[in-house]
Amino acid sequence: MIPRYTRPEMGKIWSNENKFNIWKEIEVLACEAQAELGASGITKEDAQWIRDHADFTVERIDEIEAVTNHDVIAFLTNMAEYIDADVPEGEEKPSRWVHYGMTSSDLGDTALSYQITQALDIIIDDVKKIGDVCKRRAFEFQNTLCVGRTHGIHAEPMTFGMKFGSWAWSMKRDLDRLQQAREVAATGAISGAVGTYSSIDPFIEQYVCEHLGLTPDPLSTQVLARDRHAQVMSTLAVVAASFESVALQVRLLQQSDVIEAEEPFKKGQKGSSAMPHKRNPITAERVCGLARTIKANAQVGFDDVALFYERDISHSGAERTALADSFIALDYIAEKLRWILDGLQTYPEAMKANMYKTRGLIFSSKVLLALVQTGITREDAYVIVQRNAMATWHDVQQAKPGPSYRERLETDPECTLSKETLDEIFDPWDFLTRKDVVFDRLEKLEF
Repeated sequence: MIPRYTRPEMGKIWSNENKFNIWKEIEVLACEAQAELGASGITKEDAQWIRDHADFTVERIDEIEAVTNHDVIAFLTNMAEYIDADVPEGEEKPSRWVHYGMTSSDLGDTALSYQITQALDIIIDDVKKIGDVCKRRAFEFQNTLCVGRTHGIHAEPMTFGMKFGSWAWSMKRDLDRLQQAREVAATGAISGAVGTYSSIDPFIEQYVCEHLGLTPDPLSTQVLARDRHAQVMSTLAVVAASFESVALQVRLLQQSDVIEAEEPFKKGQKGSSAMPHKRNPITAERVCGLARTIKANAQVGFDDVALFYERDISHSGAERTALADSFIALDYIAEKLRWILDGLQTYPEAMKANMYKTRGLIFSSKVLLALVQTGITREDAYVIVQRNAMATWHDVQQAKPGPSYRERLETDPECTLSKETLDEIFDPWDFLTRKDVVFDRLEKLEF
């Protein structure tokens, strides 16, 4: 991912420096486990020497890899240079115990699992922060009236706090998904070629995984099965889709014809190089745009599951780019979405004005039920309600003056509803007598 969309903490996780540091720790832990096991010849003094002297530089690894065309061998060669540098001439080199009985995937896959858990911990924290903002602002707007829309068309009254509440529950579901994905990803494997432990004791795997907070894979075929990674990437895609859904709502609410809310517009910010009046929802659009990349990368995860027999490396290059890009992009848009929602500017008067733009049509469902209660059939009631609604719609569509929906009903001889009943029906709060049910549930929501 390009630096523009990379936050430092997440970028560091996917850096070569961090990867090689994890590789180093795995190799050192494996040496310590071998020494504790006491079966291979490595002593605890050897293991301590290795821990004290093991090091690397990314530049030197790159230099060696240019010759070997093998990143693990390049890393091991460079680390051996450091381990053996101070060993007196003629003495046995402690580096000979590094990578003892292991294969490249033991190192690379276990390290990748650890990187994924590091990255997921950041995303989990990101989602919790967004969820907290949504819950807080839901109660801020618990009693702010606005019109609900289905298919983009005015439906019935609701409160603006319900929008934030809905987003809070979305973040809770995402949090649950991420925590499950972390559990699946937190798996290591140090089982040797084709996973038979032919040259390495299972104790080594158990020891290394325990120190890294991972669980040994019950049966790895030299590599960890990539369905684990596919689940992680698909989870990232679902979270990105959730972020996109919220950001899209902000974009819609910010349209000039709606303008019920808009993302923060900072002092000194410019909206357009040609039209100085513009206040464009560019950050929400950026969230939506980068979400597409994350969703597309999930397909890479699915395609990486199928490998030749016990292993191949067709997944390797694909996941090195797609995993890092998805995590970095998701972390970036998470922070942008939190910023948008925390500072979302709202316009309750515009919400109220919009609610009445259709001249009372949003109360039609209550009219229908009230007519049925007078004793006529639902079908006959529907004809009365729709006939007057369509006439009102025509005036609205043509921007023509004309009677409101209620006024039309009052002059319709087939509409026998009293003034008192109509007063009750055309009160928007009559729709919301049970709204506190959803807020009582939201009160119990924790991140």
